[in-house]
Amino acid sequence: MGENELLEVLREQGQEHIFEAYSKLDEAGKEKLAAQVEKIDWSIVAMAGHEELKQERGKLEPLSALEVTEIEENKEKYEQIGLDAIKKGKIGAVLLAGGQGTRLGSDGPKGKYNIGITKDVYIFERLIRNLTDVTDKAGCFVPLYIMTSDKNHDETTAFFEEKNYFGYPKDFVKFFKQEMAPSVDFNGKLYMESADSLSLSPNGNGGWFYSMAVSGVLQDVKARGIEWLNIFAVDNVLQRIADPVFVGATLDSGCVSGAKVVRKADPNEKVGVLCLEDGKPSIVEYYEMTEEIINSREENGELSYNFGVILNYLFRVDKLESIMNEKMPVHVVEKKIPYINEKGEYIKPETPNGYKFELLVLDMIHLLDDCLSFEVVRDYEFAPIKNKTGVDSVESAQALLKKNGVEL
Repeated sequence: MGENELLEVLREQGQEHIFEAYSKLDEAGKEKLAAQVEKIDWSIVAMAGHEELKQERGKLEPLSALEVTEIEENKEKYEQIGLDAIKKGKIGAVLLAGGQGTRLGSDGPKGKYNIGITKDVYIFERLIRNLTDVTDKAGCFVPLYIMTSDKNHDETTAFFEEKNYFGYPKDFVKFFKQEMAPSVDFNGKLYMESADSLSLSPNGNGGWFYSMAVSGVLQDVKARGIEWLNIFAVDNVLQRIADPVFVGATLDSGCVSGAKVVRKADPNEKVGVLCLEDGKPSIVEYYEMTEEIINSREENGELSYNFGVILNYLFRVDKLESIMNEKMPVHVVEKKIPYINEKGEYIKPETPNGYKFELLVLDMIHLLDDCLSFEVVRDYEFAPIKNKTGVDSVESAQALLKKNGVEL
C-alpha cells in the first residue's frame, strides 16, 4: 500500500492518528505498519460500541444428547469404528494454542505453564500424553496441527523442540499461525502497541480453519487424506483427543460434526449450551440465555438446556471447506488493551479500555446441517485451567488429574 493510498484509507476511516505515527518511522517501520493497515477489515472495526449491529438470535430449542449410559452400552462398537478410521489415516487433531497464560501470571504461551507439584508437568505435555493414549491403542500416529499466534509462535515452537515434542514424532506435528485482528478504544480508534505496530491480537478460535488454509497447512491435511479434524482447546488438561469412541459415535450417527458436552453443574453455570436455533444446531452462550431458558425443565425434571460444550469438536473437512467463505458472526469484547499513548509511553490498563474482535469456533456449528451432542463425564474429561485459584483453576485441575491417577 503506497503512502497516498494509506493516508486516504486512514482519513476515510477516521484514523488519522495512525498516519501521524507512520510519518515518524523509518522505511522498514513504514512498510510494517502499512502492511498491518492493509489487512484490516474495516466493517469489523465499525462494529465497536454498536450494540445494534449484533446478530439477532433465532428461535432456540433444546437439543438432546447421546448420553453416557447409551454410549457405554455401545462403547465397543463406537470404539472399533473410531479406531478403524484412525488406522486408515482419516482423523487429524487441531490444538488451539494461540493464547498467553496472562491470567495464570505468565507472559508465555499458556501451554508452557507448569502444573506440576513435585515435578515439571506442562499443559502441552499433558495434552500430548492424552493423545498418545489413543495412538498407542491404535498402533499409529494422528497428525497434530497446532495453532499459535504472532505473540507466541516462536516461543511455542522452540519449547516443543526443547522438549523433543514430548516424545511425539516431529513428522506428525505442524504449526500454523492464527490470523490477527486490531484492537480499538471505546471510540473505535485503533490502538498502537509500539511505534511501528498496531495493537493486534489473535482473532478468536473461530478463525482456525481459515488460518489453516491461508498458512498452507490445509494442503498437508488434504495430502494425508484426512477426512475429519478434532478441534480442542489448550486449557482442558483432561480431555481425550482423537477419542475413538467419540469419533466412532459421530461417524455412526451420520452427522457432519460432533461436540463433546458435559451435564451442567447447576442452571447458572457459565458454559455455552448446545441447542437448536431455527432448527439447526447452535450454541448459546451463558450470557445470552434468558432466565426462562436457564430454568426451563423437561417433564422428568431435568434442565431443558442441560449440556454445556467443552470446546472439543469433530468436523468433516469437506463440510468445513464448503462453509469457509461464509461470514461468521464477529464478537465484540471489552478487554484491557496495552497501548502506547501520544507521548510514546507504554500503558497497561487495570480496567477494560477498548474492544477486541473475535470469531468463535462455536459459531461454526450453526453453519453446518447437524451435530452429534456427545456427553462425557465431567470429572474424567473436563479440567479447564482458566484461573490461578478457585473455579476452573490450576488447583481444581490438579485435583482432578490426581483423581484420574496422573502423577504431579
